[in-house]
Amino acid sequence: MARVHFTPNLRRHLEAPSVEVPGATVSRVLDQVFAANPALRSYVLDDQGRLRTHVVVYVDGGAVSDRIGLGDPVAERSEIHVMQALSGG
Repeated sequence: MARVHFTPNLRRHLEAPSVEVPGATVSRVLDQVFAANPALRSYVLDDQGRLRTHVVVYVDGGAVSDRIGLGDPVAERSEIHVMQALSGG
């Protein structure tokens, strides 16, 4: 199962502990996370199911390329990190 981690910034707003869930794609993994924690969905995805512009997801150290369908593959032991993107100078 993939392990999903959320940054402390997201955890300031709601409970979002690290979890282990099954899934072959980022979308399927996040669906499992949201099934257990529905409030987290609106912090990560917009109303169309796409990653919010201020959210970045990394799978095994690389940023996902499919921000719309979240179809990037996830391996059995992948580490997924969900964080708010930072900008500014």
